[in-house]
Amino acid sequence: MTTVHRAYRYRFYPTPEQADQLARTFGCVRYVYNHFLRQRTDAWFEHQERMGYNATAKALTTLKKQPDTVFLAEVSNVCLQQSLRHLDRAFSNFFKGQARYPTFKKKQRKQSATYMANGFRWRDGKLWLAKHKDPLAIRWSRHFSGTPSSITVSCDTTGRYHVSFLVEEAVTPLPVTPKMVGIDLGLTHRVITSHGDKIPNPRFLRRTERKLARAQRQLSRKQKGSNNRAKARHRVAKVQLSWPTNAATPPTNSPRSLFTRTKSLLPRACRSRTC
Repeated sequence: MTTVHRAYRYRFYPTPEQADQLARTFGCVRYVYNHFLRQRTDAWFEHQERMGYNATAKALTTLKKQPDTVFLAEVSNVCLQQSLRHLDRAFSNFFKGQARYPTFKKKQRKQSATYMANGFRWRDGKLWLAKHKDPLAIRWSRHFSGTPSSITVSCDTTGRYHVSFLVEEAVTPLPVTPKMVGIDLGLTHRVITSHGDKIPNPRFLRRTERKLARAQRQLSRKQKGSNNRAKARHRVAKVQLSWPTNAATPPTNSPRSLFTRTKSLLPRACRSRTC
């Protein structure tokens, strides 16, 4: 039996008060990230000095006391500290050659905030965030065991809210099975097994590409800064997110059900990616 960290993602529906508090949290997290990204960049190119996490955390305390940035005290400090850690990890990945230079976060993109154990309360299957009076109305699609060590709250470009739990769980490896199956990927049929089973190829990508191209053409005709352009941008984002994040009960010919039918043809050990 081994211990692993697993992430569970659920959708939730905030109240107007919670949505307002989350909007302020996302804005402050984005502001802190961009502010210290600029400071660390200027410190290197102007003075050849490196700022680490400790230096930025100390500067954050001073920043929260300034008259122009007192709004940072309205949100949980845990999220702001985690934003600095994310920035420090981004620089570490850049210096290791594993990623590009960090870029500024934008308001029009996906927003997120991370809470550690001291930034939320978990009791009897309910979740309270710091600075929130009521628990989140989470739509539970599956259950997990253990206590969450951290959570990440996010809002995508279509306005949908999700919460991700990081949980430490014990996993028992599945026994090795002697059963085997051959898989051939094709164009006319998505998958053909050695048993003669054929899974059709409905070509979801082509269909989605046509819808996306039509929505992007409509967006290009809208005047910048207008309400119609904002609505068109929302439609483009909805098309981009509708296919990979389908509903919990997708249609029979959806990509998720196609994967489920293909997975059911495999031995149990292969389903768990142990073969």
